[in-house]
Amino acid sequence: MVRKLPLCGLLLAATALDCQLAWGADLTRTDQGHNPAIKGHTAARHAEGARPVESLSVSARRNVSHGTEQRMGQKVMQQFVAGTNPMKILAARTPGLSFSSSDALGLDAWSSSLYMRGFYWNNIGMTLDGIPLNDQSYATLNGLNLSQAIITNNISGMSVSQGGGSVDTMSTTNLGGAIQVSSANPSDKMGGDVSQMFGSNASFRTYGRFDTGAMNSTGTKMYIAYARSDTHKWRGYGDQLQQQAEAKLVQPVGKDSSISGFMSWANNSQWGYVDQSLTEIKNGGWSDDYLYPNYGAAYKQAQKYGGDAQLYDGGQHQVDYLGGLTFDMAMTRNLRWKTLFYGNSQVLYSTYADPGQSSQVLPGATEAAPLSEQVWQSHQVRYGMTSSIKYNIAHNTFQTGIWLENNNQEMGQFFYNEPSLSSGLAPLKTIGPYNTYGRAFLSPYDFKWTTDTFQYFMSDTYHVLHNLDIHAGFKSMITTTSGGAQYNDSAFTGASALANGSMTAAAAFLPHVSVNWRFLPGHELYFDVAENMRGYGVQSWGSAGQASLWAVQDQATFRKLQGSTPAERDWVYLVGYRFNDKYANFSVDAYHVNDNHRLLEVNAGTLNNPVLSVQQTDISMYGVDATLTLHPFQSGVMKGLSMFNSISYNHATYGSNLESAGHTYDVNKKNIVNYPKFMYKSNLTYAFHRAEAHIDANYYSRRYYSYTNDTSVPGYWLVTMGARYRFGDYGPLKNLTLDFSVYNLTNTKYISMMGENGNPMSGDLYSVERGAPRQYFGTISAHF
Repeated sequence: MVRKLPLCGLLLAATALDCQLAWGADLTRTDQGHNPAIKGHTAARHAEGARPVESLSVSARRNVSHGTEQRMGQKVMQQFVAGTNPMKILAARTPGLSFSSSDALGLDAWSSSLYMRGFYWNNIGMTLDGIPLNDQSYATLNGLNLSQAIITNNISGMSVSQGGGSVDTMSTTNLGGAIQVSSANPSDKMGGDVSQMFGSNASFRTYGRFDTGAMNSTGTKMYIAYARSDTHKWRGYGDQLQQQAEAKLVQPVGKDSSISGFMSWANNSQWGYVDQSLTEIKNGGWSDDYLYPNYGAAYKQAQKYGGDAQLYDGGQHQVDYLGGLTFDMAMTRNLRWKTLFYGNSQVLYSTYADPGQSSQVLPGATEAAPLSEQVWQSHQVRYGMTSSIKYNIAHNTFQTGIWLENNNQEMGQFFYNEPSLSSGLAPLKTIGPYNTYGRAFLSPYDFKWTTDTFQYFMSDTYHVLHNLDIHAGFKSMITTTSGGAQYNDSAFTGASALANGSMTAAAAFLPHVSVNWRFLPGHELYFDVAENMRGYGVQSWGSAGQASLWAVQDQATFRKLQGSTPAERDWVYLVGYRFNDKYANFSVDAYHVNDNHRLLEVNAGTLNNPVLSVQQTDISMYGVDATLTLHPFQSGVMKGLSMFNSISYNHATYGSNLESAGHTYDVNKKNIVNYPKFMYKSNLTYAFHRAEAHIDANYYSRRYYSYTNDTSVPGYWLVTMGARYRFGDYGPLKNLTLDFSVYNLTNTKYISMMGENGNPMSGDLYSVERGAPRQYFGTISAHF
């Protein structure tokens, strides 16, 4: 129960070109007649304007997708409850993606996770307006989670490319594909948006946005926005509060260039849900949680059972800042230069009341509390820039660019005093402040690192024929992390010296080759192959088994692994077919991955006292994804009917046995943990005049919990439904809309997050979270 703490991705030639146009990359070609799609895409880009627009949806609207890229805009996103985690939305309608969280909206930081074709979200690339967000896992010291980077309402579209990603994806974590997110531009007209959500468990979310419109003859415009989400936990007690504020300014320069600035702030104060074991849940523990707010009961249990007592509370407090300044310049008709400068700061306190460590005797008290508040405090400050040029000549589109980033990271552990019962004082809150009864009385360790990253890429898309494109490129990457333990209390850690040193992941040539052939109207075949490398991570909290070399117990072990642990690399092969027609959209992808040197954090030992080790293994993966969207009626009352279905199969296995505590575990050829082999996702949407209704039914098959596959979590169905009615305009309020949603309609009991504390080699571990029961939400929104 203890917390421990892509070219438009995998795209083929013409597909990458189309993506860059549709997302505002302003590409002008001398041979526009060569590709008839270019003029249409360019016109759509200029018409896109300020408000979030539809790029692709699986609703009643017409959708067109190309190659392996899946895209989603606000039309689909509006079918979900206001404020829902954007990655939860993306996963719900994208094959191969699996998102889980203990809460209905996916906002609980500790219990959230995303898998993409077997890769955890610390192994995919993530960008926001080109800003590298890197590792998305909990307590990351190498990036920023998307849900804290931008307010969901202000996302204009999301693009997911599964597989090897692309050479121009700026990321140190891109092994299993990439997600690119674009923020909405400010409106040319003054106005704004407001919405208010109410829901189960006293859920309450307020959102407001004001657009200045064009403020001068040059077209300067900006928006400011604020969102506040607050809800009680559906199990146990405590609040989960998230506040976000952001602003974006766009300054047009001439006819086809711009300077834009984006800044966001996020503040999360969350009481979390307790980690559980499969045994505990099987024995009726579906509703078990922390003892909060019953401090007396937690106090007495700590006196009686010590470290085996039930925990009083746990949670996190996180503050993030993100800013970016982009210069997007059309130097000539065929030459475009784009440069981005960005910065990111994050402070996180991850906590729980620890019954295994007593507090000190406070002034005026006669006894010490048998428990204390344990706090893992982490901090990172990132600065970086990207710069690229794109040149079109004859039948070629050349691109080249660089990425530089410096990241200063720190993580330490601290214990703060809790009061004795006899003192009558109030216990500390898991969201702070923690120094109410003096400074930390114990600090077992403190780590500091500096990570420097350089990436260079070059590519060419050769438009051989009007319907045949060949893309070839490569990237070079070097990322070095230096540092480690700055302080060590050997009496507490049991090590004379903790890990400290430097690790470098470097690759001079990581190739990417793809082909796209549109052989008949609406039909296309594509092939893609890419090699990628992941940098070394500095920590492994909540990373579902992705290990850090600095997490080993002592310096000697680190030194041994330092010279014998290569960086993780993989080859991804993909072939696919897509058909687009006014009545149907169909796609099927088959892929294979050779993932080498996966660094795992292995949990062995007992349920309450796991023994940790760091080891490497290879992973072999085969899979198929298929989607079919039908919009069978083009006129009449059934015109608004749309049906979406997708099915995914993934067979991923480990390539060697693993050892821990002197025991060899039979892991070779066993299935990877935490990811379902089969997923089926369906959506039925019907829109008629001002009304719209939809229902989603998703199936996730059994997931293996232990590396030896002797424990697993059963499969489950998750059904949600929603309805919307647009009332029209009322005075200053335009497009007044009411939404209603039901989450988990059948009230299914299921396991959501797995492996937040790592996975056991065999058997059980306190490292799973239960999913939320049936919940209801309603939202009223308007534009002014």
